[in-house]
Amino acid sequence: MKNKLLIIGANGHGKVVADIALKMDKWQNIAFLDDDESIKLSMGLEVIGTSDDVFTHLDEYEIFVGIGNNATRHKIQEKLESVGASLPILVHPSAVIGSQVDIGIGTAIMAGAIINCCTQIGKGCIVNTGSTIDHDNNIEDFVHISPGAHLAGTVKVGKGSWVGIGCVVSNNINIGNGCQLGAGSVVVKDISEPGVYVGVPVRRV
Repeated sequence: MKNKLLIIGANGHGKVVADIALKMDKWQNIAFLDDDESIKLSMGLEVIGTSDDVFTHLDEYEIFVGIGNNATRHKIQEKLESVGASLPILVHPSAVIGSQVDIGIGTAIMAGAIINCCTQIGKGCIVNTGSTIDHDNNIEDFVHISPGAHLAGTVKVGKGSWVGIGCVVSNNINIGNGCQLGAGSVVVKDISEPGVYVGVPVRRV
């Protein structure tokens, strides 16, 4: 493990990522890259360049993509993987991780999140503040589980999907790739088609 961490993205999500990294106390130095060149400091940490500069730092830093948009995070992380970047997993100290939970590289587990046993979390995911993922879930790559969302047992969430704030997903549900679930939605049946879903229970819009 390298003793320096470089976070791409110094705003919103990137700040929360930095906060987790600071609390993990694993890196001697943490810095940001951001394409807004007017930002010099964020969270008291230095912004040392733009995202294009990342490739000059691969030997010295572990790299984390602190960007909330699933598609953008996916694009950047896969490019970093292709050049052999070292991509850590960030887990807030207050998160609860059960036995036999597998978490992919580039994933962030936020404060107060609970992931119960025998669950698979893909790479480049966000498991956000206070969300719960119960036993035997399969969360595929580059998924965002928003704050306060609750997934019951044996739920599958397909690649690139976004489960909005406060959503509830009943047990034994499959949600396909590229789905977006609006705030407070309740899912009681499988969702197979990509699209935007809202309501109680959810309907496609």
